[in-house]
Amino acid sequence: MAEQLSFAYTGADGVAPVVFKDLDLTVEQGSFVAILGHNGCGKSTLAKHMNGILLPSGGKMYVAGMDTREEALLQEIRRTVGMVFQNPDNQIISSIVEEDVAFAPENLGVAPEEIRRRVDAALDAVGMRAYALHAPHLLSGGQKQRIAIAGVLAMQPRCIVLDEPTAMLDPVGREEVLHTIRRLNREQGVTVVLITHHMDEAAQADRLIVMNEGQIIADGAPKAVFCHVELLQSVGLTVPETVGLLYELRQAGLDVPLDALSVEECAAAIAAAL
Repeated sequence: MAEQLSFAYTGADGVAPVVFKDLDLTVEQGSFVAILGHNGCGKSTLAKHMNGILLPSGGKMYVAGMDTREEALLQEIRRTVGMVFQNPDNQIISSIVEEDVAFAPENLGVAPEEIRRRVDAALDAVGMRAYALHAPHLLSGGQKQRIAIAGVLAMQPRCIVLDEPTAMLDPVGREEVLHTIRRLNREQGVTVVLITHHMDEAAQADRLIVMNEGQIIADGAPKAVFCHVELLQSVGLTVPETVGLLYELRQAGLDVPLDALSVEECAAAIAAAL
Protein backbone atom coordinates (compact mmCIF):
# COMPACT_ATOMS: atom_id res chain seq x y z
CA MET A 1 0.00 0.00 0.00
CA ALA A 2 1.38 3.37 -1.05
CA GLU A 3 0.46 6.39 1.06
CA GLN A 4 1.37 9.81 -0.34
CA LEU A 5 4.34 8.06 -1.95
CA SER A 6 6.97 10.29 -3.57
CA PHE A 7 10.24 9.43 -5.26
CA ALA A 8 12.99 11.24 -7.13
CA TYR A 9 16.21 9.89 -8.66
CA THR A 10 19.25 11.99 -7.81
CA GLY A 11 21.60 12.34 -10.76
CA ALA A 12 25.35 12.91 -10.81
CA ASP A 13 24.69 16.65 -11.14
CA GLY A 14 22.64 16.62 -7.95
CA VAL A 15 19.39 17.29 -9.82
CA ALA A 16 16.55 15.10 -8.58
CA PRO A 17 13.76 14.78 -11.17
CA VAL A 18 10.51 13.70 -9.51
CA VAL A 19 9.11 10.40 -10.77
CA PHE A 20 5.91 10.56 -8.76
CA LYS A 21 4.53 12.58 -5.88
CA ASP A 22 1.76 11.94 -3.34
CA LEU A 23 0.80 8.62 -4.95
CA ASP A 24 -1.86 6.52 -3.19
CA LEU A 25 -2.43 2.89 -4.13
CA THR A 26 -3.72 -0.27 -2.44
CA VAL A 27 -3.36 -3.77 -3.91
CA GLU A 28 -5.66 -6.39 -2.38
CA GLN A 29 -4.37 -9.83 -1.38
CA GLY A 30 -5.13 -12.44 -4.04
CA SER A 31 -5.82 -9.94 -6.82
CA PHE A 32 -4.37 -9.76 -10.33
CA VAL A 33 -3.47 -6.15 -11.09
CA ALA A 34 -1.91 -4.84 -14.30
CA ILE A 35 -0.14 -1.47 -14.36
CA LEU A 36 -0.07 0.05 -17.82
CA GLY A 37 1.77 3.06 -19.14
CA HIS A 38 4.32 4.21 -21.69
CA ASN A 39 8.07 4.17 -20.98
CA GLY A 40 9.08 6.69 -18.34
CA CYS A 41 5.65 6.98 -16.71
CA GLY A 42 6.91 5.60 -13.38
CA LYS A 43 5.47 2.08 -13.43
CA SER A 44 8.82 0.25 -13.08
CA THR A 45 9.91 2.66 -10.35
CA LEU A 46 6.69 1.89 -8.50
CA ALA A 47 7.30 -1.85 -8.93
CA LYS A 48 10.72 -1.54 -7.31
CA HIS A 49 9.12 0.12 -4.28
CA MET A 50 6.94 -2.92 -3.75
CA ASN A 51 9.74 -5.02 -2.31
CA GLY A 52 12.14 -2.38 -1.10
CA ILE A 53 14.56 -2.26 -4.04
CA LEU A 54 13.84 1.47 -3.99
CA LEU A 55 12.80 3.40 -0.89
CA PRO A 56 10.46 6.39 -0.78
CA SER A 57 11.75 9.94 -0.93
CA GLY A 58 8.55 10.89 0.82
CA GLY A 59 5.40 9.20 2.06
CA LYS A 60 5.19 5.48 2.87
CA MET A 61 5.13 2.11 1.16
CA TYR A 62 3.71 -0.75 3.22
CA VAL A 63 3.98 -4.45 2.34
CA ALA A 64 1.63 -6.62 4.39
CA GLY A 65 1.70 -3.87 7.00
CA MET A 66 5.51 -3.59 6.98
CA ASP A 67 7.12 -0.20 6.29
CA THR A 68 9.78 -0.64 3.58
CA ARG A 69 11.92 2.07 5.20
CA GLU A 70 12.41 -0.17 8.26
CA GLU A 71 15.75 -1.78 7.40
CA ALA A 72 15.21 -4.65 9.85
CA LEU A 73 12.09 -5.67 7.92
CA LEU A 74 13.58 -5.71 4.41
CA GLN A 75 14.41 -9.43 4.33
CA GLU A 76 10.86 -10.35 5.38
CA ILE A 77 9.44 -7.85 2.88
CA ARG A 78 11.45 -9.49 0.07
CA ARG A 79 10.20 -12.90 1.15
CA THR A 80 6.66 -11.58 0.97
CA VAL A 81 7.01 -9.91 -2.45
CA GLY A 82 9.05 -11.60 -5.17
CA MET A 83 10.29 -9.71 -8.23
CA VAL A 84 10.58 -11.00 -11.80
CA PHE A 85 12.36 -8.71 -14.24
CA GLN A 86 12.34 -8.17 -18.00
CA ASN A 87 15.43 -10.24 -18.83
CA PRO A 88 15.43 -13.74 -17.27
CA ASP A 89 19.16 -14.09 -17.97
CA ASN A 90 19.73 -11.48 -15.25
CA GLN A 91 18.01 -13.71 -12.67
CA ILE A 92 19.23 -17.17 -13.66
CA ILE A 93 22.63 -17.83 -12.09
CA SER A 94 23.08 -21.62 -11.98
CA SER A 95 23.98 -24.09 -14.71
CA ILE A 96 21.19 -26.54 -13.79
CA VAL A 97 17.52 -25.54 -13.61
CA GLU A 98 16.70 -27.12 -10.25
CA GLU A 99 19.84 -25.64 -8.67
CA ASP A 100 18.79 -22.20 -9.81
CA VAL A 101 15.31 -22.59 -8.33
CA ALA A 102 16.88 -23.80 -5.07
CA PHE A 103 19.26 -20.83 -4.80
CA ALA A 104 16.97 -18.41 -2.94
CA PRO A 105 15.64 -20.84 -0.30
CA GLU A 106 19.19 -22.09 0.31
CA ASN A 107 20.27 -18.53 1.05
CA LEU A 108 17.31 -18.13 3.38
CA GLY A 109 18.55 -21.11 5.42
CA VAL A 110 15.67 -23.43 4.51
CA ALA A 111 16.23 -27.10 5.45
CA PRO A 112 17.39 -29.36 2.55
CA GLU A 113 14.29 -31.57 2.57
CA GLU A 114 12.05 -28.48 2.49
CA ILE A 115 14.13 -27.03 -0.36
CA ARG A 116 13.56 -30.23 -2.35
CA ARG A 117 9.82 -29.97 -1.78
CA ARG A 118 9.74 -26.28 -2.72
CA VAL A 119 11.79 -26.75 -5.89
CA ASP A 120 9.54 -29.57 -7.11
CA ALA A 121 6.39 -27.61 -6.27
CA ALA A 122 7.67 -24.44 -7.96
CA LEU A 123 8.66 -26.28 -11.14
CA ASP A 124 5.28 -28.02 -11.19
CA ALA A 125 3.54 -24.66 -10.78
CA VAL A 126 5.20 -23.25 -13.91
CA GLY A 127 5.02 -26.49 -15.90
CA MET A 128 8.80 -27.00 -16.01
CA ARG A 129 9.34 -30.12 -13.83
CA ALA A 130 10.50 -32.11 -16.87
CA TYR A 131 13.36 -29.62 -17.34
CA ALA A 132 14.72 -29.83 -13.77
CA LEU A 133 18.11 -31.21 -14.87
CA HIS A 134 18.43 -29.13 -18.04
CA ALA A 135 20.87 -26.27 -18.59
CA PRO A 136 18.95 -22.95 -18.48
CA HIS A 137 20.96 -21.41 -21.30
CA LEU A 138 19.59 -24.04 -23.68
CA LEU A 139 15.95 -23.15 -22.97
CA SER A 140 13.73 -20.80 -24.94
CA GLY A 141 13.04 -17.28 -23.72
CA GLY A 142 9.59 -18.20 -22.42
CA GLN A 143 10.97 -21.26 -20.62
CA LYS A 144 13.74 -19.17 -19.03
CA GLN A 145 11.19 -16.68 -17.76
CA ARG A 146 9.12 -19.51 -16.27
CA ILE A 147 12.26 -20.74 -14.49
CA ALA A 148 12.81 -17.21 -13.15
CA ILE A 149 9.23 -17.25 -11.84
CA ALA A 150 9.82 -20.67 -10.26
CA GLY A 151 12.89 -19.29 -8.48
CA VAL A 152 10.70 -16.60 -6.93
CA LEU A 153 7.94 -19.09 -6.06
CA ALA A 154 10.44 -21.24 -4.15
CA MET A 155 10.66 -18.38 -1.65
CA GLN A 156 6.89 -18.84 -1.09
CA PRO A 157 5.97 -15.17 -1.56
CA ARG A 158 2.43 -13.92 -1.07
CA CYS A 159 2.83 -11.56 -4.02
CA ILE A 160 4.79 -11.57 -7.27
CA VAL A 161 5.60 -8.34 -9.09
CA LEU A 162 6.55 -8.87 -12.74
CA ASP A 163 8.23 -5.92 -14.44
CA GLU A 164 7.55 -6.28 -18.18
CA PRO A 165 8.39 -10.01 -18.10
CA THR A 166 7.37 -10.62 -21.72
CA ALA A 167 9.13 -7.63 -23.32
CA MET A 168 11.94 -9.78 -24.75
CA LEU A 169 9.79 -12.77 -25.75
CA ASP A 170 8.17 -13.92 -28.98
CA PRO A 171 4.37 -14.47 -29.05
CA VAL A 172 4.68 -18.12 -27.98
CA GLY A 173 6.92 -17.22 -25.05
CA ARG A 174 4.60 -14.38 -24.04
CA GLU A 175 1.61 -16.72 -23.93
CA GLU A 176 3.56 -19.29 -21.88
CA VAL A 177 4.40 -16.70 -19.26
CA LEU A 178 0.90 -15.17 -19.17
CA HIS A 179 -0.68 -18.62 -18.81
CA THR A 180 1.65 -19.29 -15.87
CA ILE A 181 0.78 -15.96 -14.24
CA ARG A 182 -2.97 -16.52 -14.59
CA ARG A 183 -2.73 -20.03 -13.17
CA LEU A 184 -0.67 -18.95 -10.15
CA ASN A 185 -3.23 -16.28 -9.35
CA ARG A 186 -6.37 -18.32 -9.87
CA GLU A 187 -5.27 -21.74 -8.59
CA GLN A 188 -2.82 -20.78 -5.83
CA GLY A 189 -4.13 -17.36 -4.79
CA VAL A 190 -0.81 -15.60 -5.39
CA THR A 191 -1.22 -11.82 -5.66
CA VAL A 192 0.07 -10.71 -9.06
CA VAL A 193 1.16 -7.22 -10.09
CA LEU A 194 2.01 -7.17 -13.79
CA ILE A 195 3.85 -4.14 -15.18
CA THR A 196 3.30 -3.97 -18.92
CA HIS A 197 2.84 -1.80 -21.98
CA HIS A 198 0.96 -4.49 -23.92
CA MET A 199 -2.79 -3.87 -24.12
CA ASP A 200 -3.67 -7.55 -24.55
CA GLU A 201 -1.75 -8.47 -21.39
CA ALA A 202 -3.37 -5.70 -19.38
CA ALA A 203 -6.80 -6.84 -20.55
CA GLN A 204 -6.32 -10.21 -18.82
CA ALA A 205 -6.01 -8.73 -15.32
CA ASP A 206 -8.88 -8.27 -12.88
CA ARG A 207 -7.89 -4.65 -12.29
CA LEU A 208 -6.09 -2.21 -14.55
CA ILE A 209 -4.18 0.87 -13.38
CA VAL A 210 -3.00 3.37 -15.98
CA MET A 211 -0.11 5.68 -15.15
CA ASN A 212 1.09 8.83 -16.85
CA GLU A 213 3.88 11.13 -15.66
CA GLY A 214 3.93 9.52 -12.24
CA GLN A 215 0.19 9.77 -11.61
CA ILE A 216 -2.66 7.28 -11.76
CA ILE A 217 -5.08 8.51 -14.41
CA ALA A 218 -7.41 5.48 -14.57
CA ASP A 219 -8.13 2.58 -12.21
CA GLY A 220 -10.75 -0.14 -12.59
CA ALA A 221 -11.73 -3.30 -14.42
CA PRO A 222 -10.10 -3.50 -17.88
CA LYS A 223 -13.48 -3.34 -19.63
CA ALA A 224 -14.25 -0.07 -17.85
CA VAL A 225 -10.80 1.48 -18.32
CA PHE A 226 -10.49 0.67 -22.03
CA CYS A 227 -13.81 2.41 -22.70
CA HIS A 228 -11.94 5.69 -22.14
CA VAL A 229 -10.36 5.54 -25.60
CA GLU A 230 -9.74 9.28 -25.96
CA LEU A 231 -8.15 9.56 -22.50
CA LEU A 232 -5.72 6.75 -23.30
CA GLN A 233 -4.93 8.18 -26.72
CA SER A 234 -4.24 11.58 -25.14
CA VAL A 235 -1.33 10.08 -23.15
CA GLY A 236 0.11 8.13 -26.07
CA LEU A 237 -1.52 4.77 -25.38
CA THR A 238 -3.63 2.58 -27.62
CA VAL A 239 -6.47 0.20 -26.78
CA PRO A 240 -7.00 -3.47 -27.68
CA GLU A 241 -7.79 -3.94 -31.37
CA THR A 242 -11.34 -5.02 -30.57
CA VAL A 243 -12.04 -1.83 -28.64
CA GLY A 244 -10.36 0.24 -31.35
CA LEU A 245 -12.64 -1.29 -33.99
CA LEU A 246 -15.76 -0.69 -31.89
CA TYR A 247 -14.68 2.90 -31.25
CA GLU A 248 -14.29 3.57 -34.99
CA LEU A 249 -17.69 2.00 -35.71
CA ARG A 250 -19.23 4.12 -32.99
CA GLN A 251 -17.65 7.24 -34.44
CA ALA A 252 -19.25 6.26 -37.77
CA GLY A 253 -22.66 6.11 -36.14
CA LEU A 254 -23.11 2.44 -35.23
CA ASP A 255 -24.51 1.96 -31.73
CA VAL A 256 -22.01 -0.52 -30.27
CA PRO A 257 -20.60 -0.83 -26.74
CA LEU A 258 -16.89 -0.30 -26.08
CA ASP A 259 -16.47 -2.97 -23.40
CA ALA A 260 -16.19 -6.03 -25.66
CA LEU A 261 -12.55 -7.05 -25.24
CA SER A 262 -12.46 -10.53 -26.73
CA VAL A 263 -12.87 -11.24 -30.43
CA GLU A 264 -16.02 -13.24 -29.66
CA GLU A 265 -17.56 -10.42 -27.61
CA CYS A 266 -16.64 -7.90 -30.29
CA ALA A 267 -18.22 -9.97 -33.07
CA ALA A 268 -21.38 -10.48 -31.02
CA ALA A 269 -21.63 -6.74 -30.27
CA ILE A 270 -21.32 -5.82 -33.95
CA ALA A 271 -23.81 -8.50 -35.01
CA ALA A 272 -26.32 -7.26 -32.43
CA ALA A 273 -26.01 -3.69 -33.68
CA LEU A 274 -26.55 -4.54 -37.37
